[in-house]
Amino acid sequence: MDSRQLRYFIAVYEQRNLSRAADQTSVAQSALSHHISNLEAEFATPLFERKPRGMEPTAAGERLYEHARIILRAMAAAEREIKEGQASIAGDISIGMANSGMKAIGVPLMKTVLTKYPNLRLSLTESLSGATLLHLMASEVDLALVYNPPSDKDLIAEPVLEEQMFCVGTAKLIGKSKAPISFDELVKLPQIMLLHGLSSRALLDDPVLLKRLEANAILHLNSISGTTGALLAGLGCAVATKLFVREQLAAGQLVAREVVQPTLTRTLYLCRLRNRPMTYAMEAMRRLIVSLIADQVEQGNWKARLLS
Repeated sequence: MDSRQLRYFIAVYEQRNLSRAADQTSVAQSALSHHISNLEAEFATPLFERKPRGMEPTAAGERLYEHARIILRAMAAAEREIKEGQASIAGDISIGMANSGMKAIGVPLMKTVLTKYPNLRLSLTESLSGATLLHLMASEVDLALVYNPPSDKDLIAEPVLEEQMFCVGTAKLIGKSKAPISFDELVKLPQIMLLHGLSSRALLDDPVLLKRLEANAILHLNSISGTTGALLAGLGCAVATKLFVREQLAAGQLVAREVVQPTLTRTLYLCRLRNRPMTYAMEAMRRLIVSLIADQVEQGNWKARLLS
């Protein structure tokens, strides 16, 4: 049984005549009769008594008519609600972003929301990746861009892109050469690192490599400006992306060397809570965020590999 059969059944019921029902539905009389017969076979009971002058509903036909009207009204209401919801994105939406996400797509996101979704009230929260995840788990934001989130049954994490990590520091500390530096060489240098836990996990997902880096860390910071300040002062080097220190690299204040043996990467995920239903606003922002990230990567502004 499908909605088309129900519509044909209702036409026959209301017209009490196959010929008039065929005219109303613009369907051949033979096809209409076939659909009614299929319904009767499915229910294993007659829905009409065939009489010389028309079709008379049976008791089963009377009951089906009431149900069919309710079903078709509900389907029409669902279609109308979904279409209207897509046409009008409104309400509140809160998005948390790690620093790299805000630097890459923060302004384009704000511009698009203001112009395309004027009835949407957008709140943006920027923090280190670990803190961003905590905001999401506490339901303080609806969507979050997070690096290397832990596996959690309450979390839906969609991989978006993969970034390569570099050894970043002053030329005096890590050398002027653009040649790659091995991980064994890197761990001998004084490291400036994020705090332990979720924040450091956002840097590298491999606990063995993290432990080796932390063994030679001279500073653990929970500050973006503090980290860049320490790098510029030559206090140490850091494992970071080029996007993180884009301005300092462009100005020649810092140098970035590729790390090899092994190559270091991290993955950015777009996350939401599993127990929070996806709203029209959340779905619109999810699509917009993924699209803006793809634009930045394709234009070469975000050196990364797209995953979705």
